[in-house]
Formats: sequence, C-alpha cells, structure tokens
Amino acid sequence: MFACIGSLSAKPASVASIDPADLVEYEAQPQEMRQLIDTALALTKRNLAYTFGSNSPKNSGMDCSGTVQHVLQSVGVDETPRTSYDFYHWVKKESSLTDARSAKETNDAVFRKLKPGDLVFWEGTYNTGKRNPPISHVMIYLGTLKEDGRGVVFGASDGRRFRGKKVTGVSVFDWKIPSASSPSKFVAFGPVPGLEPRKPEIVAEPISEKKDYLKSLKSGLDKLFR
Repeated sequence: MFACIGSLSAKPASVASIDPADLVEYEAQPQEMRQLIDTALALTKRNLAYTFGSNSPKNSGMDCSGTVQHVLQSVGVDETPRTSYDFYHWVKKESSLTDARSAKETNDAVFRKLKPGDLVFWEGTYNTGKRNPPISHVMIYLGTLKEDGRGVVFGASDGRRFRGKKVTGVSVFDWKIPSASSPSKFVAFGPVPGLEPRKPEIVAEPISEKKDYLKSLKSGLDKLFR
C-alpha cells in the first residue's frame, strides 16, 4: 500500500511562488498563522522537487505529507503525523474536520468556514489500497490572492497548476475542486491541532499603583461630599 513514504524519487522542479503580502487575508492573521504562511512560502522559493518519501528539504524536495509535516514542525507543532491519511484522522480527532464531499465549486457555502492555515484533503489521487477513507493528498490553504481574488493552496505535487501554468514540486497551486469526471475527489478541511493563537497576557497592575489610585479616588470623594 502506498503510504506516502518509501524510496526517494523525484521529478525536476518547476514551481510557482508568491509573497505573503500578495494574500488578501495575511495582515489580519494572528502571529502564529503569519509564521506558518511565511514558512510555507519561503520553501516555494527554494526550487524543491516533488520527492516521494522525503520530509526534508535537504533531499532537494519533499512529498505532500512530508511537506506539511516539515512546515508544521518548523513552526512548533511537534507531534505531527507523516501520511495524508494520518493527518486526516489527526485533525478529525484532535481538532475539527468539515466534510466537503458534496461541494462542486470553491464558492460552495461549506467553504465559508475555510480559513488560512487549514489543512485540505483529497482522495483518489492514487490507489491507496484499504485505507478508509482513501485519503491520498494533503495541502495547506493559504487564502486568496489580491491580484484576482482566487484561492491558493501550498504543498507538494508532481503535477498541478497555478494560474494556467503546470507546476511540479513544493509550490503554490490553484485552490480548485476536481471536476465530476476526475478520479480524485475533495474530501474535507480543518484547522491544525495545536496551532491556536496565543491568548494575550494579562499584566497585573502593580500594587503601589493601585494604592495610589485608591488614595486619589478617596481624596476626590471626600472633597465632593464635604
């Protein structure tokens, strides 16, 4: 069974890249999500191939789940799965997974919940044997381009497109739902477990300042009610 791990092999890279500032939603994202996007897009500038069995840029490329694993570990999410199938069940168990099998277009109502940084899952991109469900591909949704308002995903593939150009490797790609006739199907999406925004720290007011404030308040009330 193909498990997205195995002996290394690669096709020559032909990648596409964008800058974080090209994304509509980037500036509004919390620090953790901006770091995730920055890390992902930095990899698209290294001309890395789709390298089956790799989860490290040191191998001059990575496969789909290896790319996602590398990015998440780079931003501090240490306990991550290795295969797209295990990523699917990880999100389902530890976070929340939204089923989108019935969606025919990226403007379907179900995708109103889709946010930058969410993991997106497909099945049927290759024969997965006895996997249930037959999850075969995972990427990261990045948001929409300012230039055309269309969605962008990040990951690794040995043959997808970005704005009319065929690309291969660790790259950005069009956010697109497969056609009804395609053997591949879009399945679901969900946020990364453990990548929640940090809550702002509550800084306690120094006791001396509290005493000064209370003293001033008492003095003001005394004058008011004399």
